[in-house]
Amino acid sequence: MENLVDISKVQEFSETLKTNLEKVIVGKSETLQLVVIGLLSQGHLLIEDVPGVGKTMLARSLAKSLGCSFRRIQFTPDMLPSDVTGVSIFNQVSRDFEFRPGPLMAQIVLADEINRATPKTQAALLEAMEERQITVDGTTYLLPEPFMVMATQNPIEYEGTFPLPEAQLDRFLMKVKLGYPGLMDEIRVLELQQLKHPIQSLEAMISIEEVLKMQQEIRKVYAAPGIKRYIVEVVRATRESADVYLGSSPRGSLYLFRSSQARAAILGRDFVLPDDVKALAEPVLGHRMVVDPSARLRDISASLIISEVLKSLPVPGGDFSKN
Repeated sequence: MENLVDISKVQEFSETLKTNLEKVIVGKSETLQLVVIGLLSQGHLLIEDVPGVGKTMLARSLAKSLGCSFRRIQFTPDMLPSDVTGVSIFNQVSRDFEFRPGPLMAQIVLADEINRATPKTQAALLEAMEERQITVDGTTYLLPEPFMVMATQNPIEYEGTFPLPEAQLDRFLMKVKLGYPGLMDEIRVLELQQLKHPIQSLEAMISIEEVLKMQQEIRKVYAAPGIKRYIVEVVRATRESADVYLGSSPRGSLYLFRSSQARAAILGRDFVLPDDVKALAEPVLGHRMVVDPSARLRDISASLIISEVLKSLPVPGGDFSKN
């Protein structure tokens, strides 16, 4: 019984969190599902979209819904790594150095306009995102749990920005987009914010202990050998495409596996289906691929390549449930 996943608890957790987020983020059910999957998978999210669609509000709403500590880092070209991680300062009273933690020492961290920071400052996030710790002046400090970085960047304005290197992009579980709201959804936004912003009355609906427990629960979701092989075949196909200069890393395989487990659980299954893999392939793998320049000239994108890969690979069949 120890290895059985409590599906009803995961579903209840997912619905409670999504319902609370929808009080602020209107009409973006699919994106919010990806955010919940990212949280359950213990991953970080890169939110790429135009200004004013709710990227910052999404991160703040998630932190408030979970009762987590929240810090926002506004990245600028003149920022130093110590502005992110913290710094050791000499205390005149104790005659010793003491550590003053930076904004990275929080549970939900919003890295706003991350591509405006220099590569040196961007690199300050690498250890934190992968190892859940930071090292300052030779001393290692563990980050609080849960720990999640939600980074934003503007896909239109590139002047004065520093593109994220592949090592940084690879540490994000998935890249998501909010997009413009529909007509009725945008009217609903006006109504909700007529008197005050709905985030002001948003309350924590889930405890931190529940979050940590659900993150462990989804790892019990069963993935048949055929599913694991399918995941690896999809990732390997991104490396072998003639239109790709650099394909997805093995970390992409692991993240696609973990997020597929989370998706299966929140949809009420204790086993992964090929549909879970196909639904998450683009948001999980797209930002890990470098499309060949000649392919970009032909308007071939990472999304299109992944779509072609999914069409060309045979989908495994049979019974995927655990016998």
